[in-house]
Amino acid sequence: MRSVEKLQNLIPLGYLFLVVMGILKESVFFYQLKINILKYSTIMDILISPIADLTANPIILICLVLFGIIIALLLIFFYKYRNKNWVKKIFDANGDIIALSNEEAKNKLGKIFILALSFGVLIFFLGLGVGGGHKIAKKIQTNKLEYKQKITFNTGETENIYLIDANSAYYFYVTQKSKSIKIAPIGAIKNIELPN
Repeated sequence: MRSVEKLQNLIPLGYLFLVVMGILKESVFFYQLKINILKYSTIMDILISPIADLTANPIILICLVLFGIIIALLLIFFYKYRNKNWVKKIFDANGDIIALSNEEAKNKLGKIFILALSFGVLIFFLGLGVGGGHKIAKKIQTNKLEYKQKITFNTGETENIYLIDANSAYYFYVTQKSKSIKIAPIGAIKNIELPN
């Protein structure tokens, strides 16, 4: 019963951590494009951004789940062999893990699991932001974007574009005629045609 209560306490903190990571990822991504994304984001965009990032590609979600499973398996392995000298050296030069009771050792390993998983998620979101932003910025500078989408404005005017991103209020895109990023409110757009 105590473990269920601990889990109930950790879920809101975990989601808050994911929201902060989503904000960090978006900020780093758009900073490289010289856009302060927080000025163009609603509270809903901020709350849903980590879920959107995790579900954008099934491979991303699978990799994060596998990462968590691998960390858990490693810690179970270390717990099983906690009496070995090489395990003592990994966790503490004084061998504190062996001096702990089984429950205390499990708690210590649980904290290590949470820290390792948090660090992995931090690196993951930072990597997405830095890598994605750098890739788009470089393609814009070298004019190597593929303008596969077609945008139609409410005025009836159409343009071929490269859609960088969108949120609940704005589209961020680049046109063939210009290297500068354009930001259009969703209300000004009639539709966007995506390639098959």
